[in-house]
Amino acid sequence: MKQESYNLFKSADIQTILEVLETELKSRNESPFWRDKVVPFSEAILSVLVPLRDAKMLFNPQGEAVNELTPELFLEWSDFVSLKTLAFSIQKSNEAGILLRTKLDESTSENYKSIDLKILGDYLARYSVNLKDEFLDFPISSYNLHQGVSNVIKSLL
Repeated sequence: MKQESYNLFKSADIQTILEVLETELKSRNESPFWRDKVVPFSEAILSVLVPLRDAKMLFNPQGEAVNELTPELFLEWSDFVSLKTLAFSIQKSNEAGILLRTKLDESTSENYKSIDLKILGDYLARYSVNLKDEFLDFPISSYNLHQGVSNVIKSLL
């Protein structure tokens, strides 16, 4: 699925990517426990990365500009701490009307359009992430669970 993954992440819509992941999970006879976790987690990440991709404003967890959405970039953001940081970065960017916390050039950042955080916010809230205070930690069990989910996704891609 490696080459197919690159093509998918490069240009497909969220639903198409999720369908391919779900099909791959089923074809590998992955446990229903993981199937029930991988797709919603992937949707939460993609709900922000795809709009950034389409706006040509992708960046990695270190804030560096990235030219295209790849499986590797997706996996970088699948770290639960990074995902929480992404949510707060986009929330602050939505409030400011400019893409913040990145090393993208200023003219690109000024063209930022607000991104809907409902899917990501709902997902994070389910795992006890405080969406009001960025500096409050979440339960280590949530982090550990998502390490497992990331490993399953990595095996698919």
